[in-house]
Amino acid sequence: MKKLLLSLALCCAATQFFAQDTPELAKLRNDGIEALEAKNYQDAFTKFSSYLSQTNNQDSVVAFNCGICADKIKQPAEAAKYFDIAIQKKYNLANAYIGKAGALKDLKKTDEYAATLKAGLEAVPGNAKLTSMYATHFVNQGILAQRAKKLDAAEEAFKQALAVQDNNINALNSLGSLYYSKGATTLKTDVDKAKAEFKEAKTYLDKLVPLLSASKPAQKKMLDNANTMLNYINSQIK
Repeated sequence: MKKLLLSLALCCAATQFFAQDTPELAKLRNDGIEALEAKNYQDAFTKFSSYLSQTNNQDSVVAFNCGICADKIKQPAEAAKYFDIAIQKKYNLANAYIGKAGALKDLKKTDEYAATLKAGLEAVPGNAKLTSMYATHFVNQGILAQRAKKLDAAEEAFKQALAVQDNNINALNSLGSLYYSKGATTLKTDVDKAKAEFKEAKTYLDKLVPLLSASKPAQKKMLDNANTMLNYINSQIK
């Protein structure tokens, strides 16, 4: 899942082993930990997955770390499987959901990706990373709909993004720009309707501007554009 897991803590399991582990299983588990600490992800994955298969996937920490290793060696289906085990056992829930979602995104399973993020937020309400990922999903869906000239679908998707994260600058910018464009087009034939659309645009742009920083190059262009639109809107709705 590209750089997604760089923010996850590598929660290495302690060298103690479960009472039901044989010495051979304990060694397999601890060898996997050593390989993970050495960033030998392929070897760690092989040992962890073998250990889990022989212990009925009981160790949630090993399952989580096995998911990380699977991601590192670009096996997203395996990563999703092992992160899901961690989820079922309620271990490191936020990061397990983030990991599973990232793996599903790599597998291009968009619906399952979104469902996992939603479930993650239900399990860990308010988690910043899950919130950002879920809102960004809707923003991206809106952009795709906009490119396909499905403006109603785009509008709905951007609004869903704001329902998840009310200060999402990309959703606010997209809705402000969308309504501004509608107003500019409608102005030629229906002034009253155009004014209503400009007012909608203004609602989102007014929320957007205070969130932007002129010191950040990526945001400065958005800020300048938003202010230009607001100046024009204000001249039209007086």
